[in-house]
Amino acid sequence: MTSTTHHETQIVADPDIPQIRIVREFDAPPAKVFRAHTDPELVARWMGPRGMENRIDVWDCRNGGSWRYVAVRDGEEYGFRGCFHEVRPDELIVQTFTFEGFPDGVALEKLVLEDLGDGRTRLTATSLVDSFEGRDAFVASGMEVGVNEGYEKLDALLAGDGAGAR
Repeated sequence: MTSTTHHETQIVADPDIPQIRIVREFDAPPAKVFRAHTDPELVARWMGPRGMENRIDVWDCRNGGSWRYVAVRDGEEYGFRGCFHEVRPDELIVQTFTFEGFPDGVALEKLVLEDLGDGRTRLTATSLVDSFEGRDAFVASGMEVGVNEGYEKLDALLAGDGAGAR
């Protein structure tokens, strides 16, 4: 399915708890969006801002599995790691997320995929951190650019056949 539709990404920092909520629609069914989040070859192609390359070191996407990737730009490397707590095909991923440059800051992330019908999916991702300072540092790190540009790359991947459901 090819689409030129531009979907807005909503990124909201909760005023009451140290959480960020991201909501985005995709012109692809949940199975394709899920696969793009769980297949390491696909994740490496779309995750993060343009101009950043990803090297997947570990990707064991199952309940109790772990992951680690390194984002590289202009010779600089940034490591990220976490554990998969719950993985339910085509509907849910619960994981931890740690930037290795700030190893004490661990986010608990929940990604929910909602089937909107007509080959469309709404993704809702929440990231809960341990403090408002941590949340605000996360936002100030350029996260919004990485999320928006990453999802634009994901749109292109989903429009092609690169993320076809298995």
